[in-house]
Amino acid sequence: QVQLVESGGGLVQAGGSLRLACAASGRSFSGYAMGWFRQAPGKEREFVAGINWSGTSTYYADSAKGRFTISRDTAKNTVYLEMNSLKPDDTAVYSCAARRGLVSTNWLIHQYWGQGTQVTVSS
Repeated sequence: QVQLVESGGGLVQAGGSLRLACAASGRSFSGYAMGWFRQAPGKEREFVAGINWSGTSTYYADSAKGRFTISRDTAKNTVYLEMNSLKPDDTAVYSCAARRGLVSTNWLIHQYWGQGTQVTVSS
Protein backbone atom coordinates (compact mmCIF):
# COMPACT_ATOMS: atom_id res chain seq x y z
CA GLN A 1 0.00 0.00 0.00
CA VAL A 2 1.41 3.33 -1.07
CA GLN A 3 1.52 5.96 1.63
CA LEU A 4 2.69 9.54 1.81
CA VAL A 5 2.82 10.85 5.34
CA GLU A 6 3.47 14.50 6.08
CA SER A 7 4.82 15.88 9.32
CA GLY A 8 6.23 19.11 10.68
CA GLY A 9 3.25 21.42 10.52
CA GLY A 10 2.22 23.61 13.39
CA LEU A 11 1.64 27.11 14.67
CA VAL A 12 4.34 29.71 14.13
CA GLN A 13 4.57 33.46 14.33
CA ALA A 14 5.03 35.57 11.25
CA GLY A 15 8.68 35.62 10.26
CA GLY A 16 9.27 32.17 11.69
CA SER A 17 10.24 28.91 10.05
CA LEU A 18 8.96 25.38 9.70
CA ARG A 19 10.29 22.29 8.03
CA LEU A 20 7.78 19.89 6.56
CA ALA A 21 8.64 16.30 5.72
CA CYS A 22 6.85 13.81 3.51
CA ALA A 23 7.80 10.17 4.00
CA ALA A 24 6.86 7.82 1.19
CA SER A 25 6.44 4.10 1.53
CA GLY A 26 4.89 1.14 -0.21
CA ARG A 27 6.78 1.31 -3.46
CA SER A 28 9.85 2.72 -5.10
CA PHE A 29 9.46 6.35 -6.10
CA SER A 30 12.29 6.25 -8.56
CA GLY A 31 11.08 8.15 -11.59
CA TYR A 32 8.46 10.05 -9.62
CA ALA A 33 8.40 13.80 -9.24
CA MET A 34 7.26 15.12 -5.88
CA GLY A 35 5.35 18.27 -5.14
CA TRP A 36 4.01 20.28 -2.27
CA PHE A 37 0.59 21.84 -2.58
CA ARG A 38 -1.45 23.87 -0.15
CA GLN A 39 -5.07 24.75 0.36
CA ALA A 40 -6.35 27.55 2.54
CA PRO A 41 -9.98 27.74 3.71
CA GLY A 42 -12.22 28.93 0.92
CA LYS A 43 -9.42 28.83 -1.64
CA GLU A 44 -8.38 26.42 -4.34
CA ARG A 45 -5.49 24.04 -3.92
CA GLU A 46 -2.32 25.60 -5.26
CA PHE A 47 1.14 24.46 -6.20
CA VAL A 48 3.92 25.49 -3.84
CA ALA A 49 7.06 23.64 -4.92
CA GLY A 50 8.17 20.60 -6.88
CA ILE A 51 11.27 18.50 -7.34
CA ASN A 52 12.23 15.95 -9.94
CA TRP A 53 12.97 12.34 -9.03
CA SER A 54 16.72 12.79 -8.84
CA GLY A 55 16.50 16.00 -6.85
CA THR A 56 18.47 17.95 -9.43
CA SER A 57 15.67 20.29 -10.53
CA THR A 58 13.33 22.31 -8.36
CA TYR A 59 10.39 24.55 -9.13
CA TYR A 60 8.56 27.11 -7.03
CA ALA A 61 5.44 29.16 -7.08
CA ASP A 62 6.14 32.88 -7.11
CA SER A 63 4.82 33.08 -3.56
CA ALA A 64 7.44 30.57 -2.41
CA LYS A 65 10.50 31.76 -4.28
CA GLY A 66 13.25 33.01 -2.02
CA ARG A 67 11.53 31.77 1.13
CA PHE A 68 10.88 28.04 0.64
CA THR A 69 13.27 25.28 -0.31
CA ILE A 70 12.26 21.82 -1.47
CA SER A 71 14.64 18.90 -1.26
CA ARG A 72 14.52 15.13 -1.25
CA ASP A 73 16.47 12.28 0.23
CA THR A 74 16.02 9.43 -2.23
CA ALA A 75 17.62 6.92 0.11
CA LYS A 76 15.00 7.72 2.74
CA ASN A 77 12.16 8.23 0.25
CA THR A 78 11.50 11.55 1.95
CA VAL A 79 10.82 15.02 0.60
CA TYR A 80 11.24 18.17 2.64
CA LEU A 81 9.91 21.69 2.45
CA GLU A 82 11.90 24.25 4.40
CA MET A 83 9.77 27.34 4.91
CA ASN A 84 11.30 30.58 6.13
CA SER A 85 10.00 34.12 6.63
CA LEU A 86 6.51 32.75 6.98
CA LYS A 87 3.55 35.07 6.52
CA PRO A 88 -0.07 34.78 7.65
CA ASP A 89 -0.97 34.23 3.98
CA ASP A 90 0.99 30.98 4.14
CA THR A 91 -1.60 29.52 6.49
CA ALA A 92 -3.04 26.40 4.85
CA VAL A 93 -3.08 22.63 4.84
CA TYR A 94 0.08 21.50 3.10
CA SER A 95 0.05 18.20 1.21
CA CYS A 96 2.71 16.33 -0.64
CA ALA A 97 1.99 14.49 -3.84
CA ALA A 98 3.78 12.20 -6.24
CA ARG A 99 3.44 11.69 -9.95
CA ARG A 100 5.35 9.54 -12.39
CA GLY A 101 7.38 11.70 -14.73
CA LEU A 102 8.05 15.40 -14.69
CA VAL A 103 7.16 17.97 -12.08
CA SER A 104 3.74 19.46 -12.63
CA THR A 105 1.90 22.35 -11.04
CA ASN A 106 -1.40 20.62 -11.84
CA TRP A 107 -2.59 18.78 -8.76
CA LEU A 108 -5.10 16.77 -10.79
CA ILE A 109 -2.44 14.65 -12.43
CA HIS A 110 -0.67 13.44 -9.32
CA GLN A 111 -1.24 9.78 -8.50
CA TYR A 112 -0.47 9.73 -4.80
CA TRP A 113 -1.31 12.13 -1.99
CA GLY A 114 -0.61 12.51 1.69
CA GLN A 115 -3.25 13.43 4.21
CA GLY A 116 -1.89 16.93 4.73
CA THR A 117 -0.45 18.87 7.63
CA GLN A 118 -1.76 22.14 8.98
CA VAL A 119 0.46 25.20 8.94
CA THR A 120 -0.82 28.24 10.79
CA VAL A 121 1.07 31.52 10.79
CA SER A 122 -0.05 34.11 13.30
CA SER A 123 0.48 37.81 12.82
